[in-house]
Amino acid sequence: MRIILLGSPGAGKGTQAKLLSQRFNIPQIATGDMLRTAIKGATPLGQQVKEIMDAGRLVSDELIIKLVKARLHEPDCANGCLLDGFPRTVAQADALIQDGVHIDYVIQIAVDDQEVINRLNGRWTHPGSGRVYHTVFHPPKVPGKDDLTGEPLIQRPDDHEDTIRQRLAVYHSQTEPLISYYKNFKDKDVAHAPKYVRVDGSESVEEVQKRILSILTGNK
Repeated sequence: MRIILLGSPGAGKGTQAKLLSQRFNIPQIATGDMLRTAIKGATPLGQQVKEIMDAGRLVSDELIIKLVKARLHEPDCANGCLLDGFPRTVAQADALIQDGVHIDYVIQIAVDDQEVINRLNGRWTHPGSGRVYHTVFHPPKVPGKDDLTGEPLIQRPDDHEDTIRQRLAVYHSQTEPLISYYKNFKDKDVAHAPKYVRVDGSESVEEVQKRILSILTGNK
C-alpha cells in the first residue's frame, strides 16, 4: 500500500503519517528526514546535498527525486510506504510515474489558512529536548518555561506568522495543484489511478485518524 498525504504546513500530515506507519508497518518517507540521512551517510548524493545546504541554497527537484527513488527501492518499502512531504510539485509527481511508482491512495488533509496560522503561531519549543507546547492547545505550566527543566522555550522561525504566510503561499502555488492532478488522474491512466480522498483536518487528531483508517480499511 503506497499512500501520499497532501496538505498545507500545519495540517497534521506528520502526526498522521507516524500513526499510519505504525498501524500498517510501512515506512514513513519524509523528505526532510531523507536529506539528513543522506548527509549523515556520506554517500556521493549525500555529499552533494550537504554542499548545497551548507551554501544556503534549496535542494533541487532533481536531487529530491533521486533521493526518493533510491529510498523507494530499499527492502523495507517492498510492502508499501507513506510519502510525507513528497511530491511537492507536479514535476515531482510526474517523476514518480516515469519511475513506475504507482500510488494507491492520495489523502488530502484539508485545513484552512487561518486555522494553520493559529496552530503554528502558538507553538513554542524546548530546544534541548524538542518538546513542543502551544499557547492554547498545550500550554506549559509556567508561561515560556519547559515543564521538566524550567528552561526557556523558543519559537522557531518557521512558526512566526510572516513565515507561516510565506509557507502557505508557496503551498498554494506549488503543491495545491497536485489536488487536481490526482483527482483527475483517472482521465489519463484509469488503471493506475489512486483513490483520492479529502479529510477535514480541523477535527481532533483522533477523529482525523479514525476517518483515514476507515478509508484505508474499507470500514465506512
